[in-house]
Amino acid sequence: MDMIAEILATIVAQLQKPTLAFLMGGMLLAAMGSKLQVPDAVYKFIVMVLLLKIGLGAGISVREADLIALAVPAAGAALIGVAIVVVGGQTLAKRKGVSAMDGMATAGVFGAVSASTLAAGMAMLDAEQIAYEGFIGALYPFMDVAALVTAIVLARVQAQRAQATQNAGGGTMTMGGGARRSAGAVEKGLVQGIMLDTFRSPAISALVLGIAIGILGRPESVYASFYEPLFRGLLSVLMLVMGMEAWARLSELRKVAHVYIFYGIAGPILHGMIGFGVGLGAHYFTGFSAGGVVLLSIMSASSSDISGPPTMRAALPEANPSAYVGASTGLGTPVAILSIPLFMALADWAIGF
Repeated sequence: MDMIAEILATIVAQLQKPTLAFLMGGMLLAAMGSKLQVPDAVYKFIVMVLLLKIGLGAGISVREADLIALAVPAAGAALIGVAIVVVGGQTLAKRKGVSAMDGMATAGVFGAVSASTLAAGMAMLDAEQIAYEGFIGALYPFMDVAALVTAIVLARVQAQRAQATQNAGGGTMTMGGGARRSAGAVEKGLVQGIMLDTFRSPAISALVLGIAIGILGRPESVYASFYEPLFRGLLSVLMLVMGMEAWARLSELRKVAHVYIFYGIAGPILHGMIGFGVGLGAHYFTGFSAGGVVLLSIMSASSSDISGPPTMRAALPEANPSAYVGASTGLGTPVAILSIPLFMALADWAIGF
């Protein structure tokens, strides 16, 4: 009974948070037939400001971290972000009835990081007086950007392949070795072109630019006076817009909603175990602390509620927000928070605090 009460309390707490409250408010307005609209130019400005803020904060964290001690965990965090997207692409995105675009966007959001979930993990470790590395926050951008870029590139590659197959008319032909090599070269050029377009896209460009300025510049004053104060308010408007759009496209998910429910519940646990394994390896190779292993696991289990949705909305407009926002914010975040004691227990068993 205590566990059920804790789960219910966590769900209620999530519903009361601004991110989910404004999302649900947007869905309610759309369901009532409201004519409220946010101009597209305003929406694009909000996304740019939010992603610049996230990038600047991440870049400042990286600059202030011990780069030598950061290197191995950072590489591991990036690897985890890529691995989560690849796993999602081979499972969720291949389920019958789930479009590849929706599946990859959802996997990308689950591969990215929730700052609120990471903060919850830090608070729990602090309460137990469990030590962890001070640079943990600097791992955020490595996992986040790796997951988002991988998801966008894979989604676009799949879309281009599907379009090429459709244009070919489904005809069958026999190719010799030279033709196969030519096809391989075309495929390599396709992937390179898509990766270049991805980094040139407005969302990723803003995020990467913010990281670069945070690392190479000294943007603390403008960050504290402009970006930080506006952040939560602009995010609430963004969630309102996404809620209205999610409701408009909710009917597309009715036949496969159970797939997203299963992924939203099982995904955080599986992803957290991937992070735990990588963290354990970093512990044995570099002395990464048990608390650091726990937080890396929590980062892996979390799903982005800030950087992921606007990035996917801008980079993959074909993807259905009802899928990736509903699965991540509605299910992924509560499950990830509830799994924190599990990763603490595993780290205590495997390493000891």
